[in-house]
Amino acid sequence: MTKEFTHIEDDRAVMVDIGQKDIVTRRAVASGEIVLSSETIEKIRTGTVEKGNVLSTARVAAILAVKKTPELIPMCHQIPITSIDVNFSIFDDHISASAEVSSVGKTGVEMEALTGVSVALLAVWDMVKSAEKDNTGNYPCTGIREIKVVEKVKGTKANV
Repeated sequence: MTKEFTHIEDDRAVMVDIGQKDIVTRRAVASGEIVLSSETIEKIRTGTVEKGNVLSTARVAAILAVKKTPELIPMCHQIPITSIDVNFSIFDDHISASAEVSSVGKTGVEMEALTGVSVALLAVWDMVKSAEKDNTGNYPCTGIREIKVVEKVKGTKANV
């Protein structure tokens, strides 16, 4: 018995045809965390990170990443993004990020939300890496964790 693949045809990668699917409202929320030293967290809170405003930069990076998801993930369809909202919460030992992405289209937006939150966390790391490095140039307490889809909603058929 041969396995039928949705994205492989005769050993060739193919994009699934979504042409016959209905256009519906769609929304996905992804979240993740970056663990940082308490000193770095304090610099972010007080706006004293030498590269600038960490969370504003990370928010812009996330928005750009959401819009470029089909360029980064081979089988993702280009979809009409209707909104992107990126938020952060600061804790004593980490920053939590969430990306909420909405669309009116034929396929979901969870990959866009995951890409957005991932790049937001990477941008935070890039903005604070000089503060996080130890004397050997390594990052002993810095880490990204818990990236996941926390909500996915497929709504009603849209009037197009």
